[in-house]
Amino acid sequence: MSTRPPTVAVLGATGAVGRELILLLEQRDFPLDRLKLLASPRSAGCRLVFRGEGLTVEAVSGEALAGVDLVLASAGGSISRRWAPVMGAHGALLIDNSSAFRLDPQVPLVVPEVNLATASRHQGVVANPNCTTILLLLALAPLRRLAPLRRVVVSTYQSASGAGAQAMAELETTSRDVLQGRQPRNHVLPHPLAFNLFLHNSPLDRNGYCEEELKMLRESRKILAQPDLRLSATCVRVPVLRAHAEAVNIEFDAPVSVDAARQVLAEAPGVTIIDDWANNRFPMPSDVTGKDPVAVGRIRQDSSHSNGLELWLCGDQIRKGAALNAVQIAEAMVRHGWLKPPSPSPRHPDQDAPVLQP
Repeated sequence: MSTRPPTVAVLGATGAVGRELILLLEQRDFPLDRLKLLASPRSAGCRLVFRGEGLTVEAVSGEALAGVDLVLASAGGSISRRWAPVMGAHGALLIDNSSAFRLDPQVPLVVPEVNLATASRHQGVVANPNCTTILLLLALAPLRRLAPLRRVVVSTYQSASGAGAQAMAELETTSRDVLQGRQPRNHVLPHPLAFNLFLHNSPLDRNGYCEEELKMLRESRKILAQPDLRLSATCVRVPVLRAHAEAVNIEFDAPVSVDAARQVLAEAPGVTIIDDWANNRFPMPSDVTGKDPVAVGRIRQDSSHSNGLELWLCGDQIRKGAALNAVQIAEAMVRHGWLKPPSPSPRHPDQDAPVLQP
């Protein structure tokens, strides 16, 4: 295995998550030999700054991908599916932030604090989970050490950032419209979001759940390796710029005390506790915007049955919900020498895998 730092490409570099990826690579001093910024032909020619140097965004192509060892992609599922074979042909590892490969049984779906070991068994692609799933599992995974999970009911309050940079800009514009007495006009989101909220507009399944809600169920089952996990989600878009919140009800197979849950969460990587009962002060989107940890609070017993807990959490959707999770995966791949697929008969016992600290 070469010790040369990898050449890294960010695909979708001009989007909200792409820009955050670039920022995090710089802030975390990611070990790379060279950074290439890739996007659609429409965005080619833009200049973005990395480590004090202006870099020109290139249109993604086979030529642009030549010589790249690692691709951090956040350009949409169709783009990832189109270019993944080309990346593989060049020997590059794809860490993909779209939904294209998340449920592929051959592709690891990774939250580093939860199931990092699975990333070592990749075949050229590692998938980044949906933002709501990442935030939820940072709390769920440590709690199931206290007792097995039986059922989870979650309601999400999802910021405009989940729909991209243009949706964030539209929220700002329509908020000004409302405040100045004008009729807000939406073009990116299906409804005006300023001073409003609406159920997530992803396609509805025949069972009545939308695609976003089903992602939480299916991805959580895969990441936790618990295919029988019962999870019901209701996803709502709210007029917050870039941090998601979730109200979570958890049923265990046995009673779990609030004190034990609080202690486990306080020690969990990637989690911070904001649980000030005396002042009725619990996590808010403003607490986590631009920050790495997911904030958890209002941890309480479910009064409807003895084996239940309820909690509230907030996390930055662009950061830990997307870009940071991908960069943490990339850091582990470099640190442990996992950039290339393993040999046909690897031994990677999950219980001996390193735990990634935030």
